[in-house]
Amino acid sequence: MAYINVLSRRDFLSHTLRTGAALGLASLTQVPPFARRALAESGIGLNGKKLLFIFLRGANDALNSLIPIRDSSYSLVNRPNLFITSDAGTNYATTGPCDFPTGLSSTFSYADGIRSGNGFAALHPSLKFLAPVYNAGDLALIHRVGYPRQSRSHFDSQAYWETGEPNSSGREGIFYRTLVESGLPTSNPLSGVSIQSGLPTLLKGSQAALTNLSDPTRYDLLGLPHAAATGDRKAMNAILAAQPAKFGDKRSRTLLELQYQNMVSTLNLFATIDFTEAGNTFQDNGITDGAGSSAYSLFPTTNAKNGGGTLSKYVVDAGAYSFFEQLKGAALILNNTDAVIAGTEMTGFDTHNNQGGANGAGTFNSQHANLLTRVGWAIYALRKYFKTYNNKVDWNNLVVVTLTEFGRTSIQNTSNGTDHAEGGMMLVAGGGVKGYQKNGRPSGIYACHPTDSIPWVTGPAGSMFGVAGRYLQRAVDYRSVLGEIIRDHLGASTDQLGRIIPGYTTPGEHLQFGGVSSGDSTSILGELDVV
Repeated sequence: MAYINVLSRRDFLSHTLRTGAALGLASLTQVPPFARRALAESGIGLNGKKLLFIFLRGANDALNSLIPIRDSSYSLVNRPNLFITSDAGTNYATTGPCDFPTGLSSTFSYADGIRSGNGFAALHPSLKFLAPVYNAGDLALIHRVGYPRQSRSHFDSQAYWETGEPNSSGREGIFYRTLVESGLPTSNPLSGVSIQSGLPTLLKGSQAALTNLSDPTRYDLLGLPHAAATGDRKAMNAILAAQPAKFGDKRSRTLLELQYQNMVSTLNLFATIDFTEAGNTFQDNGITDGAGSSAYSLFPTTNAKNGGGTLSKYVVDAGAYSFFEQLKGAALILNNTDAVIAGTEMTGFDTHNNQGGANGAGTFNSQHANLLTRVGWAIYALRKYFKTYNNKVDWNNLVVVTLTEFGRTSIQNTSNGTDHAEGGMMLVAGGGVKGYQKNGRPSGIYACHPTDSIPWVTGPAGSMFGVAGRYLQRAVDYRSVLGEIIRDHLGASTDQLGRIIPGYTTPGEHLQFGGVSSGDSTSILGELDVV
């Protein structure tokens, strides 16, 4: 068929859409062997549990997020422009619930470290809206996270996090493999979805056609509202009525056919969801501190929906609107379709220059603080959304997890910023998360206390400088956190987990039960029992 080389783009799309759409997802009869095995073995997607991921691109500064405020090395000497001060009236050794600063003249005018309640650490003041989630027992904050022989390359480290294979050339995503093991991509056009500029490695692979959307409102055949456009309906009907073209069985043909089937099926699914700004009516179910006379919008995407347009009451900086548009899309998809995994990314964390200290949203303009307001409000808003507006999944059956490629240097650089380092931080949230006062736990903070089984050692020779005398040393492998979520929350079997995260049960890795990693002789905790 030599003419294929001269097909126009329109002809190509028309031809391939006819091929996939006319087959229809329901008529797939040649289920690949991997999918047959997965459908027989897996509980993934069958237990009602779902996952929402947020990748913090650029490497979040963990030391200025969950602050070791009682470590003498967290100081003005080491971080003169970034240091978060202690509140003179607060005893940070006190255990109990996390503080939530209230009665402020401006939503984020509190500038000191927020007492976390674990007796050692504090939250950055811009993370204040994590406090209600933490105090409900629905949040785990995990410090000192990394992997053996940590790369300080953004490209490499992001790839390792996304594939679940540190120091490897693997290019299949960890959530892609999770969904392949579920068998769902053969029958569910939206088993995994990302809302960002391009499909992340997390969801990439050769045996399943997963979906990425940069803008759900523009995902349509003619770029018109699907439900209201007569021309669009005619185009869809023509595609569905066409006879399928016959192709020979060649490499990746099944994947291509499934990809086009997914495209057509998602058009119909998305027609039932209002992704528009007019549909962004989701609000807090109470008047939270700083909100004024009306509740905050959960997904602030315009000035009017950001603290009612009052600058001092902004819950995020005005640069956050595109992120919250994407986050809203991911939440709507999980809540209104059979998708099991969805998520997005937040960029801007490569804070080499003028990182900034305490001042957050509203009238302030601190780079890192503004990023943290987005993180804090995102977790708070997702909890309220899935508790108040739940449809196909509620908060108790959802886990929200953040990822970031590494932490940043313990001592600030000469540009008033921080450079690439090692140990970072993960957040895990959800109604089923074993946080503060759940299962008898006095704290929802992990790996950030001198009495932990792998203690946080204070002082100039301590944990903050445990690697090469300048980097925070890890105590948790990120794969242990994700592995536990994939098995105990999403429902993967132990055998499946070994395929999803290669080497998960390899003795020298100690990912499940902890021990001294054979990769670099560092002691790690193993799984933390957070879900």
